Amino acid sequence: MSLVKKILAPFKNIHFQSLMGNGVMAMLGMITTAVLFRVLSIQDAGVYFFFMTLYNLVDTVKAGFLTNAFISFYAGAKQERVNEVAGSSWTLAILISIGLLIINIPAFFITPHIDDYATEIYIKYFSLFALSTLPFFMATLVVQGEKRFDRYFWCRLINQLLFMVSIAVLIIVKKSSVLSILTAFAVTNFIASIIIMLIGWTNIGTIKYTTKKTLTEIFHFGKFSVGTSISTNLFKVTDTFFINYYLGAPAIAIFNLGGRWMQVVEIPLLSFASSGMPTLSGYYNAGMKDEMMDVMKKMIGMLSIAIFVIAILAILFANPLILLIGGDKYLGSQAPNLFRIFISIAVLFPADRFFALTLDVIKKPKINFYKILIMLAVNLVADFIGVSVFKSVYAVALTNIFPIAVAIMITYYPLQKYYKFNFWEMYVVGYNELIILAKNIFNTLFSNTKTLNS
Repeated sequence: MSLVKKILAPFKNIHFQSLMGNGVMAMLGMITTAVLFRVLSIQDAGVYFFFMTLYNLVDTVKAGFLTNAFISFYAGAKQERVNEVAGSSWTLAILISIGLLIINIPAFFITPHIDDYATEIYIKYFSLFALSTLPFFMATLVVQGEKRFDRYFWCRLINQLLFMVSIAVLIIVKKSSVLSILTAFAVTNFIASIIIMLIGWTNIGTIKYTTKKTLTEIFHFGKFSVGTSISTNLFKVTDTFFINYYLGAPAIAIFNLGGRWMQVVEIPLLSFASSGMPTLSGYYNAGMKDEMMDVMKKMIGMLSIAIFVIAILAILFANPLILLIGGDKYLGSQAPNLFRIFISIAVLFPADRFFALTLDVIKKPKINFYKILIMLAVNLVADFIGVSVFKSVYAVALTNIFPIAVAIMITYYPLQKYYKFNFWEMYVVGYNELIILAKNIFNTLFSNTKTLNS
């Protein structure tokens, strides 16, 4: 194999494609966020992030209901089954969107009686946002199920670039208010959805293959697996609610700024979860239990060690990193220390995420459902005590460790019954895999250099 082919080989790997795609999108997202922090006042930034946190929860509920079920039934299936799963998922997604719209109609009329501006605009418009993203969302399901992470990247890139251009236009014409930026977000999502639908990546034509049996199957799987997907967002929502109503919108802006650089953790985690789910499902469907659990252990171990290294660097350089995103007006705020707290807790994320995904794969989503209820209860109690007693955003950030630790304990024991493995062994396996990976990269690059020089 030539040097060029060896260098380009990783780009064909689905994990690498997913990671690179998420990395590029995160970079563009960080640029967009930095612009918003500078354009909006601290108060308006708080309102914007309050809205987007609640919107992301609704969007994640839909995603959690459909994503894991879709991929579990779609990946590696025969064409007839693929059509039924895609069509039934489309039908269920439309029904969910219509349900949100019906809920939103009476809610719209109570807004004159709401004093909080962030809450008011969210209640008015949340269903319209959900509708505008529907074709885009379905396209992401299809391309993930087909392991086409190159297309997944292009779907997201089209969407993000349209939003960035719209913000630039609003700044130029001096109309960059909270409401105008949120409106631009909805409009650009709708335009991106139309573009992707015209390209043909949504499989919307499969709606005619919807069957009652498959629809019911996806629904019953999704009603439990939704807990896996909404866990992170659900805790952000409860944190945001307590901060908004106890400490005010400016505190939300500072809290969100403290979490902006968490994408350096969320990118690899989301990437490997997205690409790992079809792999785990493929092994499970083929009856290859050992191989499936080996993938789970490698993923958890490698990602945990990588995040630990990232956390050390992030703790050291928190101040300049926060300044880079937020600008001068956030100097001296709690944001850098909040970031240090968040990044330290993140070392536990891979175990939580992949334990939950594996339970979904082995068709035990009910455990994840009950787990999320317990996590939510723990988080609510911890947030209430933290805010009411200490009245500080630090308290809210520190309480995030409790639901994560509880989640790992709850999911570990059912997996032990399914397949015996040692918890700490995962990190040894991950370390060994990272060493092998580093050696392979070194040999690929430098062995070819020696050959060319000789």
